[in-house]
Amino acid sequence: MEVILLEDVKALGKKGELVKVSDGYARNFILPKKLGLEATPKNLNDLKLQKAAQAKRAQEQLDEAKALAATIAQKNIVLKIKTGEGGRTFGSVSTKEIAQALKDQLGLEIDKKKLVLAEPLRNLGTFTVPIKLHTQVTAELKVRIDGV
Repeated sequence: MEVILLEDVKALGKKGELVKVSDGYARNFILPKKLGLEATPKNLNDLKLQKAAQAKRAQEQLDEAKALAATIAQKNIVLKIKTGEGGRTFGSVSTKEIAQALKDQLGLEIDKKKLVLAEPLRNLGTFTVPIKLHTQVTAELKVRIDGV
């Protein structure tokens, strides 16, 4: 019997896959636990429509991420940090401060977890901070750190 999986089933397949299983396994385990549906022509058509809708949504999200990346690449933000004699800085600038500055200065709300910093910025100057907007899109943000 062919079954369309509604959820991931260990050692069988992922959600949305069409798998062939024995009749008893389907009747006694998969169908009663609502882990899958019998692969009738109507259910196969529904699956095809769902996959098309998911592909369309994924493409829209990718396009939005690319547009946002283009917007971010043209802009930069300025942060102030306390400095002592000789330009030595006190503290550092982390992803939290950069995300807050993005919200305040540019009006963009981006989660601090999407900012990719190996370590906090501790020096004065201009830095390029990568922002992971989508699995396929990474934006480059210019951050200028000035002393106070």
